[in-house]
Amino acid sequence: MAEAKFLENKLHDITHFGIRAAIGVIFIVQGSGKFNPGFAGMLTNMEVPVELQIPLALAETIGGTLLIVGVLSRISSSILSIIMLGAIFHVKGASNLVGEGGFALDLMILAGCLIVIVAGPGKVSISHIAKKIPRFLQ
Repeated sequence: MAEAKFLENKLHDITHFGIRAAIGVIFIVQGSGKFNPGFAGMLTNMEVPVELQIPLALAETIGGTLLIVGVLSRISSSILSIIMLGAIFHVKGASNLVGEGGFALDLMILAGCLIVIVAGPGKVSISHIAKKIPRFLQ
């Protein structure tokens, strides 16, 4: 799979990792909170099946972790993008960009996930390092 090319610069590599790390940390924190039994009541109030509690919690926690380390980043970002679309349109109703029930932060996180889908994991990732290993073994 071709990787998007940006200006080759160490600052770009660090920034790319920073975007992945920030999004990953947000999803780990939000996902770990969804393991709380009290979250099932919130799902019922949002008209979401309670059976989705554990899959949502796992998707956010594992997806966030994979984003930070840079493994399966595009797949994780795709799944997390779907979750963010659900948050924007189903949970918040996409009614207010800012203010009560605003989805501005959700939209920024979605944009960050889309950047990772397009650009890939970047150079500061286990995926990039793993590509280099066969060269050392030759």
